[in-house]
Amino acid sequence: MSLKVGDSIPQWVMPSVSPERMRTMAAILRDPNPLHWDRNAVDALPLGLGKRTINQGPLGLSYMINMLHAWAGPNCLRRIVMRFPQVVLDGEHVIARGTIRALREEDSVPLADCDIWLEHEDRGVLLEGTASVALPDQQN
Repeated sequence: MSLKVGDSIPQWVMPSVSPERMRTMAAILRDPNPLHWDRNAVDALPLGLGKRTINQGPLGLSYMINMLHAWAGPNCLRRIVMRFPQVVLDGEHVIARGTIRALREEDSVPLADCDIWLEHEDRGVLLEGTASVALPDQQN
């Protein structure tokens, strides 16, 4: 794999964020927050989101991890730091994207430091952060 600073990471697409997965995740996590499974609870808030449930942060993060795994393999992730400036809503079409910000080596392992984000066509960047990724064929 021949990479350089500024290269894009192949995007990963979630065609429609699933409210069923949110309900399942709420049950697994024993998360009592109705914002993840009750559309009426979200609509009652003065947020202007309408009757759409809010995706749990870990699920949105998983879309970006899926992107990194698809690009560099299932053992690639060395570090990830995320910010959650907006919520992800059920039914949204979101795209995980990223670019290489730096290439370096640590303990004889080549790494790519990347800027990553999850975006929505109309609302822009929903989640954003950085990741350090071990490059393929060099993973421990």
